[in-house]
Amino acid sequence: MLGPATTGTFASFGVDVPVSLSAAQAPAGGADPLLPLPALVTGWLRAQAGAARATAHLLAPDLDAQRCREYGRELAAGPDPVGLLVLADGTNCRTERSPNPPHERAEPVDELLRTALAEADADRLLELDATVAAQVGVEGRAALHALAGAAEDGRWRGKLLYSDVPFGVTYHVAVWSRL
Repeated sequence: MLGPATTGTFASFGVDVPVSLSAAQAPAGGADPLLPLPALVTGWLRAQAGAARATAHLLAPDLDAQRCREYGRELAAGPDPVGLLVLADGTNCRTERSPNPPHERAEPVDELLRTALAEADADRLLELDATVAAQVGVEGRAALHALAGAAEDGRWRGKLLYSDVPFGVTYHVAVWSRL
């Protein structure tokens, strides 16, 4: 877990944009240039939204699906309302432009993710097999399983904002809202 005192920069991605997980913590010269991308995006979005603070929870890619689900439940079970920003890759082996050779399982996995995200279907997210996800480059499978745990009460509406395969990597963007 990375708390509000965490600062970083997008410098390793080619642009030195400093970010912080807290409005009270100015990102300065001590900003971590190797902060993981999900934490950097969290810090950037926190500032854009004007939120006072955020916490980044980074899950190991090989974390067991059931433990991911329990972790999501724990995040959502607190007394205060929780907003989750889940960053997870789609497949990275769909086309000749992909960073990895095309894989026959990539398109069905992307369809499963697209449908689950569009319909706010936590059970469908749990159908994503960890071994298959690793084979087709879905690096954020653990985060998707945690989302399923956080939203397993089924009282959600999904809206798919974007789903495409530019440069051979699949990106899905969706918003889930409580009914």
